[in-house]
Amino acid sequence: MSETGVPRRAFLRGVATATALSYSRVLGANDRIQLGLIGCGERGRGDMGNFLDAGNVDVVALCDIYGAQVERARRDAPHAKVFTDHRQVLEMKDVDVALIGVPDHWHAPIAIDALSAGKDVYVEKPLTLRIEEGPAIVKAARIHKRICQVGMQQRSGKHYLAAKREYMDTGKLGKVTLARTWWHGNSYHLRRAPESLRTQPADLDWAHFLGPLKWRDWDPQQYWNWRAYLDFGGGQVTDLFTHWIDVVHMFTGQDIPVSAVAAGGVYNYKDGRTAPDTINVLLEYPAQFTATFEATLAPGIKGEGIEFAGTDGRLLIDRGHYEFHPAGKNPEPVVVKSSSNLDLDHIQNFLECVRSRQLPNGDVLAGHRSAQASHLGNIAYMQKRRIDFDPLREEIQPF
Repeated sequence: MSETGVPRRAFLRGVATATALSYSRVLGANDRIQLGLIGCGERGRGDMGNFLDAGNVDVVALCDIYGAQVERARRDAPHAKVFTDHRQVLEMKDVDVALIGVPDHWHAPIAIDALSAGKDVYVEKPLTLRIEEGPAIVKAARIHKRICQVGMQQRSGKHYLAAKREYMDTGKLGKVTLARTWWHGNSYHLRRAPESLRTQPADLDWAHFLGPLKWRDWDPQQYWNWRAYLDFGGGQVTDLFTHWIDVVHMFTGQDIPVSAVAAGGVYNYKDGRTAPDTINVLLEYPAQFTATFEATLAPGIKGEGIEFAGTDGRLLIDRGHYEFHPAGKNPEPVVVKSSSNLDLDHIQNFLECVRSRQLPNGDVLAGHRSAQASHLGNIAYMQKRRIDFDPLREEIQPF
């Protein structure tokens, strides 16, 4: 139930119907947007670079618990004020947008703080660390009338949008019964901490990095490769599958599974990680199709993509192209290559919505739904059972 007493599904559906949001500062076409970056790691700096490339953006604040990361970000934002606590950024009245690039366990508290402070928010995916965190972020965005875009950049990719219009919206695929997704050999989940982190740097606040998590002594791997530890993130499922299941939701219009099963484990990389290095997830949707995810970090197989199997053909799509293969003997496929920068397209969509107050392509509700689907896969893996999910109440059913 929501805090209003309305079932959560109805509450979130109701708040999603708004197509225009108010804004305390009206931005003209030539007004520059003032941005504060919270989380100056590799992904945060990459997003910041795309914001700068998009134009009409000034980076006025940088925040990180590690001074060396801030110094790297200052190369592209030399005049920005520097902070170690995100709340200091949010106190700046001239900050219009909070760009959140921190590890997953900080996404929900910082996003809610930023939205409550009247900032528009661009937050990296997954939106949440835990399945129960999503509704509170959606509620904060709606109550405070903020634009909140989640970094699921396929939502703004031109060839993704074109493939959806041409083959899904027209029904050319026929009845879709299976959406198969995979992401193999993602070496980012195998990163080794550099020698410079063997001992804790004096300008790195480890206690602040841990935040709400239980205390553990300095561990360079848990800092540097936090995606491999389920305390900080959801492993390959929330880091990679969230992207792909979001495309499935976008294409099919179905965004809440009714069941989840999963299997996997730490089969090869016995380095202390708690997230599985190999995982298979299967979700079932009310429209009578399944969506699967297959991933392993073993280097013997690489690549990623999504394949929709329909009664009249199949559609394969990844970040570089799409292929449509009609059903029948020796059909001639249609192949279209991508010609744009997905990250930049997504950020430009967000900036347009900051001005227009329209809901963005990767709105917070879509971000919640796709993170929720991924969490169900992880819960099934950790509990080693089938998870049945009520799509109306958005609750895991008891067993």
